[in-house]
Amino acid sequence: MLSPSTRDSSKNAGSRERGIPNRDDLKTYNYAVAGHAGTMCDADGELFIKPCTQSEVDFYESAHMHHPDFAELMPLYIGTLSLNNSTDQAAIHAQIPNLVEHADIPFAVKEEIQSHLHLDERTPIVEASIGKEVVSDNVKWIPNKTRKIATDRAVVLENASFGFKKPNIMDAKLGIRLWADDAPLEKKERFDKITEETTHKNFGFRVAGMRVYKGSTGESELDEEGFLIYDKDWGRLSVNDENMVDAFKKFIFNEAAGIDEDLGKVIAGAFAQDLQRVQEVLENEESRMYSASLLFVFEGDGDALREAIAEEKVLAAVSEHRRSSSRAPVANLRVDSGIGINDEELHKPTTAEDFNELEDDFGEDEADLRRIYTVKLIDFAHAAWEPGQGPDENVLLGVRSLSNIFEEISE
Repeated sequence: MLSPSTRDSSKNAGSRERGIPNRDDLKTYNYAVAGHAGTMCDADGELFIKPCTQSEVDFYESAHMHHPDFAELMPLYIGTLSLNNSTDQAAIHAQIPNLVEHADIPFAVKEEIQSHLHLDERTPIVEASIGKEVVSDNVKWIPNKTRKIATDRAVVLENASFGFKKPNIMDAKLGIRLWADDAPLEKKERFDKITEETTHKNFGFRVAGMRVYKGSTGESELDEEGFLIYDKDWGRLSVNDENMVDAFKKFIFNEAAGIDEDLGKVIAGAFAQDLQRVQEVLENEESRMYSASLLFVFEGDGDALREAIAEEKVLAAVSEHRRSSSRAPVANLRVDSGIGINDEELHKPTTAEDFNELEDDFGEDEADLRRIYTVKLIDFAHAAWEPGQGPDENVLLGVRSLSNIFEEISE
């Protein structure tokens, strides 16, 4: 099983200095496998910018301030940006330096992000005032076919897919009931129909989208980056109670990309372990979330994945060495995370001098370490804290089902 330092790999995302961003530096986020359109990322891909409602902003901020365990399950929250009809990508980008400077985030993370922004060479713009549109509650609900949110705010998050060479991504939408209390009747009926016809009914979730590197041997089926895309219709129409586990195996195992059975089982086991933590946190919170998702990301290039795992093993040994008060034998210092890589593939430190040299190397380059995997809870447009109501069993059913599936695959 992967060690805790690897599970919290979001703090070790790779980072290198980049040039001054130009007007095109905020671009459309192309790795979204589900959810609303209009999401963007900065040029390097480290920050994810998502239009959202004020209620979603409030939920992020309240989790950050009052629910730290829950906040750890979410993408790192940086803050919000203002949007209006005249806001272009350059205007959004110009708000970022001030936002990051005042963000209540760990200093090391703030320092890493700021190192990318070249603050001394940039001139931020003044935030424009925003006139809010009043919307009546008595409007007939019409499905949003553009998938864009009408909003004047965007939330800025650390991008969960940043730092991977070829990120495999799966979005699992949680719950049996998918609508909030204030949803129009037409929306409730439509979402109830989706539940009845999909794996939501018995498993408490459905696969809302998926992308797999080299997921097909037919090149015509892959996108320009080499990914096979499974859209929302695949999760609704093709995945059912009987073939659910097989669908997950398409995500995890992929000989064409160099991810064999042993390596895939390691990743499945890591996801199962993290899901136990998600379950533990949600069982101790009194929240309600409708149409929230769990986002699963792991390195889809087999060679890059093995290199990342090998680096993590060495880093774990170095970390243990730092904590040790004595120069214990290496056999006692090495932390074995149970990953199927033999000793010939791993260049282990064997002497005190080796450890000292590695400490210097990792001290300088730890932020450049490859990422292995991450699991994040996302999409809080219809989320709230409900003191006195107990845990969110509607969401927990899906979390437990996912944990069981990944556990089965890992065995």
